[in-house]
Amino acid sequence: MPSLYVREITREEHLAHLRLRPDASHLQIPEWGGVKPDWLPESIGWFEGDGSELVAAALVLYRPLPGTRRYLAYLPDGPAIDWRTPRLEHWLDPLVAHLERIGAFSVRIGPPLVVRHWDAATVTAGLADPDVRHLRDLPAAGIDGYALDAAERLRRLGWRPCDEDDGSGFGLGQPRYGCHIPLAGRSVDDLRDALAPHWEQSLRTAETAGVQVSWVSDDDLPEFHRLYTATAAHDGFKARPLDYFRRMWQALNSEDEDRLRLYVAEYEGEVLSGALMINVGSRVWHSYAASGSRGRQLRPSSALLWRMLCDAQAAGAETYDLRSITPALTEDRLLGRLHFKTGAGGRAVEYLGEWELPVGSQGKMLRRALGLYLGRR
Repeated sequence: MPSLYVREITREEHLAHLRLRPDASHLQIPEWGGVKPDWLPESIGWFEGDGSELVAAALVLYRPLPGTRRYLAYLPDGPAIDWRTPRLEHWLDPLVAHLERIGAFSVRIGPPLVVRHWDAATVTAGLADPDVRHLRDLPAAGIDGYALDAAERLRRLGWRPCDEDDGSGFGLGQPRYGCHIPLAGRSVDDLRDALAPHWEQSLRTAETAGVQVSWVSDDDLPEFHRLYTATAAHDGFKARPLDYFRRMWQALNSEDEDRLRLYVAEYEGEVLSGALMINVGSRVWHSYAASGSRGRQLRPSSALLWRMLCDAQAAGAETYDLRSITPALTEDRLLGRLHFKTGAGGRAVEYLGEWELPVGSQGKMLRRALGLYLGRR
């Protein structure tokens, strides 16, 4: 196996490489760096031999430790390398060497690997069974042995799983559990047939009532943000400011005007729900779904997701990613979201999760210092 080395690449080189990889995450495109003002972005590439061939690319986000020239280096949903190789150090050692030269005291990665998945019907049955308390208690429809092997190799190389002591599936980085609706090779009729009875009824309610769903412009971001802040207050999470979504719109649509869309569901001229759709390659992400307290009986969120799902299918997307879910099948505020997503035909997935490696003799100490600083903010 020829040796590899890593160096910084231009935005244009990064974008050209991504056009060859239709499965890249939206968190690994150069534009994502413009969404995160507290992080310093860098596009990097892996090169073989004389350096003429770019074989992999990634986006690195650097979080400075105040008062130093040292950084936490983070590759969300990445890097997109050959995770099936028995020699992960072939890819990871040159990555760490490059990041250490930049000044990284710790490296955090999110291997884009699904370890196991569960069909929607299995999850629905688990929700109805009081003896089932976690997705792991249910029989998986599929397990990826290569992903499990990758986890063992990472451990042997000194990497540590970031959520090893937290079974919630949620943390500072990306969620451990998600929900996907497969679209490849399926018609709209196939998608409709896969809806759970309660979901089909909700959709019919919205259609009969005359709820209208449309794809709108960034002029509607303030109205969307109003619903989003109401959702945050209801669900108990901290809302992002409106400027975050304006920055996201500008950054993601800078290279492709169709990268980020905003959809809203309306009834008699009033916006009842909204969500963002992020399009990258063969995959679509359903993000920041929001709804207010008015009009819930009209089921606008069902009409909204159905329209977005159909638009993604028509555009040729292969996967509709509904983002995070809770793996704990006990009574809490997140179960309704899980019931909604799997009712739409989504299958629950467990990712390999995020892993971290301290760099240098001060790596662990500086990582704790950054954690304390961020905890005080």
